[in-house]
Amino acid sequence: MVEITAEPISPEVIVNRVKGDKSGGVITYVGLIRESSRDKKVASVEYCDSDGKAASRLEEIAKETNQKWQLNAIAICHRTGRLKVGDINLVVAIASAHRKEGFAACQYVIDCFKEKLPTDKRETYLDGSIWTEGK
Repeated sequence: MVEITAEPISPEVIVNRVKGDKSGGVITYVGLIRESSRDKKVASVEYCDSDGKAASRLEEIAKETNQKWQLNAIAICHRTGRLKVGDINLVVAIASAHRKEGFAACQYVIDCFKEKLPTDKRETYLDGSIWTEGK
């Protein structure tokens, strides 16, 4: 399950989407907007799916992950829009029979997300400066 949403993300809802009787656990990552970045205080971070391909990019990551490990289910939920410090921007939930595969798969998804950021990102700082990263 892959989702791009402008709404706040509930980690519990995402976990409930992947857990099942065949799973020994659900490994979860909750990404937050932190108060500082690049040695500056953050006012906000904005994620934008400018080309409409963020979901397909996340689907690719999920597919690669499922090919590398035996998983029962995988969910990646990424929030777009303007987020403030403390907001959740990403939830990854991996259901697997055993924790070793689940932890490895979760780490892989997070690393791929950071490497291949599926959305444009704009950080605005309290000093008024802006930093952008995007497709």
